[in-house]
Amino acid sequence: MKDWSLPKLFESLHSGIENELAIARGAFAHAPTKGDVSQTIWIKLLTTYLPKRYATIESHIVDSNGTFSDQIDVVVFDRQYSPFIFTLEGHSIIPAESVYAVFEAKQTVNAALIKYARDKVASVRKLHRTSLSIPHAGGTYDPKPLPHVLGGILTLESEWTPSLGDPLASAIAGDVGDDVLDIGCIAAHGIFRRVGDHTEITMSNKAATVFLLELMAQLQELATVPMIEIRAYARWLEQ
Repeated sequence: MKDWSLPKLFESLHSGIENELAIARGAFAHAPTKGDVSQTIWIKLLTTYLPKRYATIESHIVDSNGTFSDQIDVVVFDRQYSPFIFTLEGHSIIPAESVYAVFEAKQTVNAALIKYARDKVASVRKLHRTSLSIPHAGGTYDPKPLPHVLGGILTLESEWTPSLGDPLASAIAGDVGDDVLDIGCIAAHGIFRRVGDHTEITMSNKAATVFLLELMAQLQELATVPMIEIRAYARWLEQ
């Protein structure tokens, strides 16, 4: 055990992800296939290393009004308290209240991807979410305020020069609205995260590991999802 090294463990984690993404980029000529494989690699990373209270899949998201989000490449949701997940012909659908974070996963980041990811994230944040009072031994707690749904991008490379320079920062910057991007990883170069009203960019040769730990920290700050109103969904049984 005395020969073990935490820095080497972190480096190994990042190297594994970067190598898999690079192999996917080189092995597949078909762009949609590259995207699908990249998505699978990121889902595997989050499934392996996030606490088991979280689950990670590709999914659509639905609210109790019957409104659906766009298809989301990577969804991090609460598995402990999520009351139901629909699966039909290999496609999953998750209730809006259960979602912590959503990501668009592709091989490279550019302005078009950021606009596309913003629209995807906004389609989730605009969904209606319920929140019930929480019973406990001495009475009830007030309904939990609806937490911010994290949104971001996951890629291997950047099409800009420099890779994480002003063009990336300008594309991510903007008013804080339904389409704001909170966090992202460009595995070959570094990560970005939203801090207040500005974007902080961190260059790193262990970007996947830096991203994973930052995501964990942000998930900790979100605590637990709100208590879902099951009857709001059950009313659709009468339609």
